[in-house]
Amino acid sequence: MSCDGSSPRPERDLLPVNDSVHAPKIFTPEYYASMRRLEADAWWNAGMRSIGTRLLRHARLPERGRLLDAGCGSGQSMEWLGSLFPAWTRYGVDVASDGLAAAAHIGETVALGSVTDLPLAESSFDLVISLDVLQHLPLDGGDEAALREFHRVLRPGGVLLIRTNAQSFPRVAEDRQHMYRRYEPRDLSHALAVTGFEILRLSRANSILGLAEIRREYRARSSQSNSYYGLLSRPGRSPLNPVKRGMLAIEGRLIAAGVALPLGRALFALCRSTS
Repeated sequence: MSCDGSSPRPERDLLPVNDSVHAPKIFTPEYYASMRRLEADAWWNAGMRSIGTRLLRHARLPERGRLLDAGCGSGQSMEWLGSLFPAWTRYGVDVASDGLAAAAHIGETVALGSVTDLPLAESSFDLVISLDVLQHLPLDGGDEAALREFHRVLRPGGVLLIRTNAQSFPRVAEDRQHMYRRYEPRDLSHALAVTGFEILRLSRANSILGLAEIRREYRARSSQSNSYYGLLSRPGRSPLNPVKRGMLAIEGRLIAAGVALPLGRALFALCRSTS
């Protein structure tokens, strides 16, 4: 059953556009072009993938399986997953048709739909990943609705990898204008537990380097701007980028080993679906 009690819909590789699915205004061709520049050049993206790789290796996934990128955007993470799991079948779902067009252009199999009502069959995946999606879902239970859908489409014992935004210092209230939330680890832990997941690893990330963001966050608060989107115009390259990636790689080794970092602007959770 889906999260709203209806019967699961049959799985389809590519779905027609549904006029009832509305993407936020940020999901435009220009937005995805900027995101592609970030994916190619930014130390943060490379470092986050390093942490994700460590966690997925810890999960000891089989050589073959089926994976879903829930909120796949324009497919960059699906390409990364393809390098990790070359024998796996990959699918992506997103609400933004512009992003899906870019993902389909690079050969990924995608469907238009919301993570809170996935257009996919029950118990049809061995792995679900969802990166920087939960924080943008409706604040009145959207995250738990998505987690229930992830549980529905995962086979018993399947693996879920989440990355979302962490509550930080200075503490920032939810941005209701942009449907934007920041999680304390205990909040994400509770949401995962009540939706049927066993938590294998849960930790903050981007600990030391995240401290450098405090000044920018204060500045964003004083101007009442959403500081995240300013990153889209500054992919940039620096001689320090390899050092920054290396610091995040160290964090990945610690998190995979079971260390829960006390600081960090990102939050990772590796979970297993219970029956």
